[in-house]
Amino acid sequence: MRWSFALFLRETVTVVCSSCCLEDNNNRESLAVEFDSEFSELIELAYKGALEDYPWKSFLSRMRQLLEADLAAIFLQPPREGARLVMLIDGGVETGIDSYEQGLYNIDPFVDLPEGEVKTVRELLCPEKLKQSEFYQRCMESNDLADFMGGDMSIEGEFDGRFRLGRYSNRPHFSLRDKEVCQAVLPHLKQAILFHAQSNRLISERDLYAHAVQQMALGSILLSEEGRILGSNKVASDILRLQDGLSAQQGKLHLGSASRNSQLQQTVTRLLSAQRMGECSSIEAMRISRPSGRSDYGLIIRAIPLSQWSEGRRVPSVAIFVSDPESESPASIDVVTQLFGFTPTEARLALALANGLSVDEASEKLSVSRNTTRTHLRSVFSKAGVTRQSLLIRLILKSVAPLAAIEDSLSDR
Repeated sequence: MRWSFALFLRETVTVVCSSCCLEDNNNRESLAVEFDSEFSELIELAYKGALEDYPWKSFLSRMRQLLEADLAAIFLQPPREGARLVMLIDGGVETGIDSYEQGLYNIDPFVDLPEGEVKTVRELLCPEKLKQSEFYQRCMESNDLADFMGGDMSIEGEFDGRFRLGRYSNRPHFSLRDKEVCQAVLPHLKQAILFHAQSNRLISERDLYAHAVQQMALGSILLSEEGRILGSNKVASDILRLQDGLSAQQGKLHLGSASRNSQLQQTVTRLLSAQRMGECSSIEAMRISRPSGRSDYGLIIRAIPLSQWSEGRRVPSVAIFVSDPESESPASIDVVTQLFGFTPTEARLALALANGLSVDEASEKLSVSRNTTRTHLRSVFSKAGVTRQSLLIRLILKSVAPLAAIEDSLSDR
């Protein structure tokens, strides 16, 4: 590339040739087009990177190509003792990357750069001091790295990020032009990382609440304004898969009969109309019978409040919560034991009763006699501070015990 980033002022870019003055207007226009095209591509990739499965992979690869670098890296979380290192990298030598992650970052002199300013390692350390440093001898020299360039980006309370580029010894050191390219891109990369951090926080909160609903044995289904299914949690997906009064057909929720489908559509239309009129969000309920003869499903339907700037065709407009009276509590025996001081056997009995079994059925499930079960039940009542089976069941179901499986569910993402 012959162009360089020279000046950014009021969204105007002055392009100067790094080797000679351009006297021909046609050449000057051609060069500007080349510049605009490649710079626009970098900016697009910087923002697109926040949405990639491996964040900023395309951006790092393109930066390496344009600046003829052998290594490009983004630190989303700087290396600190005892903290998780989050480093996205393209290029480099695997052994060198591993050694850096395993502790060489502690002796890295190319840190704590002035906020938003691109620097090269040779601006911070003269060549003699650099070659005498432990980092050069243990990391750079052993991996044939000769030069580094980069900048630091941080927003208080959000993230501390770093962007780094490296070259092997067979290449020239980074030039002023290289710095200008990096400097021009850095603010956009910082903004993209901020979007990524805020989006991740929202996704984590959403997943936590969604799993809390799931662990309470509630199915949730999100519908568009046209009634199309946009998403559902595992409980709802399992219910729809049974096709026992509720099913998904051609992307829409089907309630088993034309009259029920019409009733649902009228309810959705009424709720959305009320919301558009600025009325308080209301909730409507339905019972859905099941061809199998099992207990009816209960449905709660409500409009989802939209933000002022909601856009797109896949914005959820309606939430439907589904309860199955015959579903069992997902509460864990260990958690119930810790909460109420039950023995493991007492915890199993309490959960069996909470899941709708009678004392006789619980005895059979636990493989103990009815008298033994009643002895355990008296102990359970005493420890739980209740005197009736109905109060015990309510206590178990309203406790935090059903939420105990959330951590395991989230770790599977």
